[in-house]
Amino acid sequence: MRADEKGLTVIEHLRRWWPLVALLALAFNLRPVAVAVGPVLEEISADIGLTGTTAGLLTSLPTICFASFGALAPTIARKLGDHLAIALALGVLILGQVGRLLAPSPVPFLLTSMVALAGMALANVLMPSLVRQHYPRRIGLATALYSFTLTVGVTTASVATVPVAHAMGGWRAALAVWVVAAAAALVAWLPLLRSRTKRRADAQSRVTLGQIARTRLGWALAVLFGIQSAQAYSIFGWLPSVYRSAGLDEVQAGLMLGIATGVGLVPAFAIPAYVARTRNPTVLFLVIMAFLVAGYTGLLLAPSSAPWLWAIFLALGTASFPLLLALFGTRARTPTATAALSGFSQSVGYVIATLGPLSFGVLHSVTGGWTAPIALQLCLVAPMLLAGLYACRPVLVEDELGA
Repeated sequence: MRADEKGLTVIEHLRRWWPLVALLALAFNLRPVAVAVGPVLEEISADIGLTGTTAGLLTSLPTICFASFGALAPTIARKLGDHLAIALALGVLILGQVGRLLAPSPVPFLLTSMVALAGMALANVLMPSLVRQHYPRRIGLATALYSFTLTVGVTTASVATVPVAHAMGGWRAALAVWVVAAAAALVAWLPLLRSRTKRRADAQSRVTLGQIARTRLGWALAVLFGIQSAQAYSIFGWLPSVYRSAGLDEVQAGLMLGIATGVGLVPAFAIPAYVARTRNPTVLFLVIMAFLVAGYTGLLLAPSSAPWLWAIFLALGTASFPLLLALFGTRARTPTATAALSGFSQSVGYVIATLGPLSFGVLHSVTGGWTAPIALQLCLVAPMLLAGLYACRPVLVEDELGA
């Protein structure tokens, strides 16, 4: 092979696979800005004066921002193009994270956290459509890889935050690590801006959030996504505090959160690949729900007897998230419909999800214990189950649009 042909081959491989590298770098940064707060929440509260209610608001900000800013993502992507919209999201994410490192009191910390989470919300909604756009014939594999990488980011933020805080002198230094990670993702994303194109959809192919709102599948996915996110962000924000109240120290409690996120690495990779090949993943969904109930029950009745076991059960019980990511990609035919379905489900879902971590904190403040907030999470399993059973049915959203 001649040198120029070999160079051309390398360039072609880069063009084919660099979008995946950029997507994975982005996925790694989609949760740490929210998750890294939980393990050091008590230290942050003591430093800047957060009360139980404001701490509850802080843990609710991811869902509030996803609900409000996530709904704007399809419109922004149509006006700027998907790739420039993601670059904007990463810039906002970096700006917000830098701002909250400098915040001296609760209000600036909450506001700058909101800015960072707004960037995360925009990118979060656009990810499924970008996967379909770049890898339409490898949706299962690409979704599995970015779901896995996202979970790696969650786990790293959960496990590493406390040790890094101890090693580098406090929670601000620990959160600064994620500014560097987001900047690296932005650098990886820049080459994709050369191919930026605005979405051009004719009247027949364009799908709006309003159209999705008139489908049963859209609402089923929204309810499922909302309750799943309420569960997940309650765990991210409050599980270390539950374990610390049960007698574990901060390192052990952070490790339990690491288990609750780290065990999810296997299902994060396996589930999307499985769902892409399966018309109806109902049995898998029921198994996931059984683990979620078992985890909450153990946490409610005997949190310190086998804390690692309840953390494992919760990790497997929140594996409905990679299932949802796969459903977004397989329950629509086109990137436009995928973005609309993802945007509607996540924006409406996060309105529902806002009540999760906020109610967890408020109920704890009112009752002084963890029984009421954990019992509420168990009650939410019932509507989650009904929505999930419908969403797992082999139906495409375009078919319901024409109904």
